[in-house]
Amino acid sequence: MHIPFESSERSSLGVEWEIQLVDRETRQLRSGVQPILEAMSPGGVEHPKAKTELLQSTVEVITGICGTVDEAMADLAATIDDVAFEADKLGLGLMCSGTHPITEWSSQELSPNPRYYALQDKMQWLARQLQIFGIHVHVGIRSPDKVIPILNALTNYIPHFLALSASSPYWIGHDTGLASARSKVFEQLPTAGLPFQLTGWEQFEEYMETLIKTGTIASIKQVWWDIRPHPTFGTVELRICDGVSTLGEIGMLAALSQCLVDIFDRELDKGYTLPMPKGWVMRENKWRAARYGLDAEIIYGENNDVRPLREALAELVEELRPSADRLGCTKQLETVNDVVANGASYQRQRAVAAASGGDLTAVVDSLLTEFATGERTAMPKLEPASAIGQPGAAGAVS
Repeated sequence: MHIPFESSERSSLGVEWEIQLVDRETRQLRSGVQPILEAMSPGGVEHPKAKTELLQSTVEVITGICGTVDEAMADLAATIDDVAFEADKLGLGLMCSGTHPITEWSSQELSPNPRYYALQDKMQWLARQLQIFGIHVHVGIRSPDKVIPILNALTNYIPHFLALSASSPYWIGHDTGLASARSKVFEQLPTAGLPFQLTGWEQFEEYMETLIKTGTIASIKQVWWDIRPHPTFGTVELRICDGVSTLGEIGMLAALSQCLVDIFDRELDKGYTLPMPKGWVMRENKWRAARYGLDAEIIYGENNDVRPLREALAELVEELRPSADRLGCTKQLETVNDVVANGASYQRQRAVAAASGGDLTAVVDSLLTEFATGERTAMPKLEPASAIGQPGAAGAVS
């Protein structure tokens, strides 16, 4: 099966942001995407940068093809302003986190799309509970020969991305004990979760042919790996991240993505072989990041050594700084250190819950405020959480 790859400009960017529509009175998710999009698209023409998602309480905002992180952020912000204007008329606020802290998934309505109906019919309970929200970052790849090596190398950094974006500690009113419950909910789908470690584009084509021939999927769009190739866009798509509530955090994730892909692209040009983690290390590291977030420890290197993820993130920022300077995203890259020092979303949410005596509507209010203002909730100076029972790691090759 031949799958043409539409090569892209080096390190071009595209970002997709899945946003929750929240009733300002009840703080619950509420359907509203259809009237919002109709108001934004007079004449019935589909809006190019705001779309439906699985649930009617979600609107997906997407950028065009951008050259820099600044351009992508400005693109998102312009569309968000339009969505917020129409949502406000309906008494809806906007927010983003990997899960909604209190809404029961069974109360939500599917968007009227045959593709979503087919998904629910096939996956049943697994699809019905997909009340989850994420960030997807596309980075342009210039050749199909580079896609799989770059994808394999990026899997070293799955825990970095997941811990920084982790924003789903709560599920239907309960603290899950995880930093990212969303990542565990989503990977239950049979074609979601960690990517297979393939040898090249031909093996990717062979794998997709098998899935389609055997009726596992109807198209390659139904393979929802944490990191996957997107042949139509000519990109590698990082889908591992929980939804985050501020543009600054999205800029951080976009900068990390663009810098890593840019470095790997240049190393391939020099004839280098890119590193790839062992499959079991990749799986263990993802779990530890989902469980412990920034307080995870990572397995790295040929000797399977262990180090704090916080330490690995600080080192990664320094390694990527020359690339960030070249790409014009140094400021966004520096946000990594700020989030590590002052709290990722899962930590901020738990701090709000603790301060309010466990009131999770206060957590919803804090997320609404973060989204509206772009300012992350201030919280007490963080100390690394206890890792009692943590057997060692969650990470990536440094």
